[in-house]
Amino acid sequence: MPSITETTTVFVEGDALYEAMHADLAGATRDARLECYIVADDDVGGPMLTALADLAQAGRRVQVRIDAVGSWRLIPPERVRALIAAGVQWHWSRPWSWRQPGQFHVRNHRKLLVIDDAVAYLGGFNLDRRNSQRAVGAARWRDTHVRLTGPRVAEAIRLFDDYPRAPRVPAPTARSPLALLSNRSRRCRHRLRCAFTEAFDQARERLWLTTPYFAPDRRSQRALCGAARRGVDVRVLVPGKSDVPLAQWAARAAYAHMLDAGVRIWEYQPRVLHAKTALVDRDWATVGTANFDYRSFFLNDEINLLGQAPALNATLAEHFVLDLAESREVLKAAWRQRPWYAPALELIGWWARRWL
Repeated sequence: MPSITETTTVFVEGDALYEAMHADLAGATRDARLECYIVADDDVGGPMLTALADLAQAGRRVQVRIDAVGSWRLIPPERVRALIAAGVQWHWSRPWSWRQPGQFHVRNHRKLLVIDDAVAYLGGFNLDRRNSQRAVGAARWRDTHVRLTGPRVAEAIRLFDDYPRAPRVPAPTARSPLALLSNRSRRCRHRLRCAFTEAFDQARERLWLTTPYFAPDRRSQRALCGAARRGVDVRVLVPGKSDVPLAQWAARAAYAHMLDAGVRIWEYQPRVLHAKTALVDRDWATVGTANFDYRSFFLNDEINLLGQAPALNATLAEHFVLDLAESREVLKAAWRQRPWYAPALELIGWWARRWL
């Protein structure tokens, strides 16, 4: 069962998440907004697309924004045409353009579903079968998503409707209440990185980070290492099995520096880890779409829920502890004895980190 904290419900299993989404969509009375990086016309994404088409045919306003690269060749053209014919307002996000070829490198990595003005979903789960135990069994990906009700739904609607324009709202501080934050505004191109490092710099007890792609820039590395040197319990959980080997090489290139500073690193063993969460002390928490890497902090469009939220912090901490029990700690002595060719692979990954 998902864990409930005030108006925030945490999901770590795809099947439970998708059931909740379908239940909320079935009760939609006005509109639905979907934004996603990967949607496949398969066991998971197919029924979701059908549900959206049914809503549109029933007279609801349905807006869909899908990343053109993340979902490339995953949805047949005839399926898209049928959705549009049903009344779905379909938009491919950031398609190739000869006029702005550089924009192709910037992807819409957000995952957001808003139904009426009542409920919003966001987090790491995409809409494809890799996240479903029913579809792939024990090999399903490990991820985290949240369902929101209350005033934050209005924030989600604004962020969806304003895209790709940069919002004018001020960035929250490390002591702000929960809020939705995109990673760029008219004043700052990397607000999520700033929010993370500010919270990390104020950590006094614990700093627990889960990320599938770990390639921190120098400022982010300093924040983690600085906290560890202050005596903070800094733990980083990353995949032992990665869907992008080059990204794993890049992550391991940072291990030595982290370990020397006192940061403890675990690699999750059972399956691919795709969750993106962070906890600071017992009150600050974040969950969303942003990885702890160059692309999420400086290039892609992302969206996170973050701020002061003791109940959410406690729920995510419970899942973090459970994940550690299925993980292997990277110990400094053993790491120094890794195969001779490993540093070369790590260097290749580190050189490529801005393009992963």
